[in-house]
Amino acid sequence: MTPRTYLLAGCTSGMGLATLRLLHAEGHRIIAAVRNAEPLSAFAGVERIPFEAENEDLVLELPESIDGIVYFPGTITLKPFRGLKETDFRRDLEVNFLGATRFIRAALPALQTSGRGAIVLFSSVAAQTGMPFHTSIAAAKGAVEGFARALAAELAPGIRVNCIAPSLTETRLASHLLDSDSKREASRQRHPAKRIGDPAETAQLVRLLLSEEAGFITGQVLPIDGGLSSLRLFQERV
Repeated sequence: MTPRTYLLAGCTSGMGLATLRLLHAEGHRIIAAVRNAEPLSAFAGVERIPFEAENEDLVLELPESIDGIVYFPGTITLKPFRGLKETDFRRDLEVNFLGATRFIRAALPALQTSGRGAIVLFSSVAAQTGMPFHTSIAAAKGAVEGFARALAAELAPGIRVNCIAPSLTETRLASHLLDSDSKREASRQRHPAKRIGDPAETAQLVRLLLSEEAGFITGQVLPIDGGLSSLRLFQERV
């Protein structure tokens, strides 16, 4: 496998760290755009640059050419609509959507130089499947999905753009949703696969979308959700 250069934003935990670990093990050059680089100290050779998703004047110090970028920063704001404030909606949009647009804008010149670039963004199962208490995050992730499709059309054929829509996954961000046995069991039962997502599985999908093996895939929103968005299981009556 030919080593490539990848830029990852927000890759110090969860799906981002699992992806960094996978790509690093394969010998790729990794540039980590992060707020706190300390969690990455064990990964020799990983380059670190400062990144703040809410920085409106974002500038990244990058090499001349980059083969792929992934934007991992996200939020999970689960509240009844009546309990949400405008600041909740604004923060979800800032981190999930506007932060992604700033990141891509800063990296696009280097990505275009590659001539074979790929962009991977993250949505949520809640963007296309209505769920109570998800109005703010579903709106922000819906913006990401629409943006990804439009950007894929605009940047074709040189740069592919795809979006991953996971369901609940074992990450630090989702830890408050899995902090009791009852919550874990309810989450397992909610999914047709009867389990919670594994960050390593998501990392494998990211790797595929970055690679030339996915050269015919662009403008897609790919669910990795244990069947939650598409399957309904019914108990057979006896």
